[in-house]
Amino acid sequence: MRNTLPWYGTLASLLVLGPMAALVATAPPGQKLPPDAEALSLDGEPLFPVPLMANVQARLEANLAEAQDVYDRTPADPDAAIWVGRRLAYLGRYQDAIAIYTDAIAQHPEYAKLYRHRGHRYITVRRFSDAIADLEEAARLIKGLPDEVEPDGAPNERNIPTSTSHTNIWYHLGLAYYLTGDLERARDAYRECLVFSKNADMIVATSHWLYMTLQLLGETRAADQVLQPIQDGMDIVENGSYYRLLLMYKGLIPPELILERASADGGIQLPTSAYGVANWHLYNGRQETGLMLLYGIAAGNQWAAFGHIAAEADLYRVAKTSH
Repeated sequence: MRNTLPWYGTLASLLVLGPMAALVATAPPGQKLPPDAEALSLDGEPLFPVPLMANVQARLEANLAEAQDVYDRTPADPDAAIWVGRRLAYLGRYQDAIAIYTDAIAQHPEYAKLYRHRGHRYITVRRFSDAIADLEEAARLIKGLPDEVEPDGAPNERNIPTSTSHTNIWYHLGLAYYLTGDLERARDAYRECLVFSKNADMIVATSHWLYMTLQLLGETRAADQVLQPIQDGMDIVENGSYYRLLLMYKGLIPPELILERASADGGIQLPTSAYGVANWHLYNGRQETGLMLLYGIAAGNQWAAFGHIAAEADLYRVAKTSH
């Protein structure tokens, strides 16, 4: 295949990475990570925070200081603890965020939102079983409660939050199941998430992962049904990458354009979009193209992006079945 984007190199050079070794999570409690590392990749390589531009670093540090000040004044408020954890995570300090959530859970063991946020960060640091345990607990605790809009820590251009407590719990639980290959539970979690997805952004984000899950399960008719409500011209605020992928699945946008746009946007948009394109090629029998994209994603530095984590997990399964 002719390479159209420099970031994923040639197939030969990517295969030098070799098959991924045994699946490992990040260092468990009590086991020390290498200095300055936040996690271990699924093949055991240390993962470090991605450097930020100086102005972004300064802004995020100021936000953290403000959240810490509120928490210091109201240490019994679980939401204050959540905001410290979120601000730490935006700086790439995932282990510190997990520690904050853990301390708060000890004080507020029935507060679902703490498990939702810690579960999210357990996904980031590749502790998938812990993520599932937390997010299942969050789902149990929130059952029957009214849904609430979740404030944005990094507001979109319209300053309109698009997710809720219920959607975030079910969305991340679906992802945690997906990453471990438990596709039936992932499918059910994403369908539950769709029940609470009331705006276009959450509909396209959830539909994207549900569509991929159904394709992997071989439920192609159900996957096609997921695409029916997706129309050109939907008012999307922040989940443009997922929306464009869904339009690609419908045959309205070519995959080359998806990759070109994602490459231009950079950041987490690249692994997010590339992962969807990789899976699309794999569904359609283009194994070499799909695997080349997966290797390219896993070789990138946006290791906290869900697309990057999913590519790692998929490559592990490929390596496992080839031995």
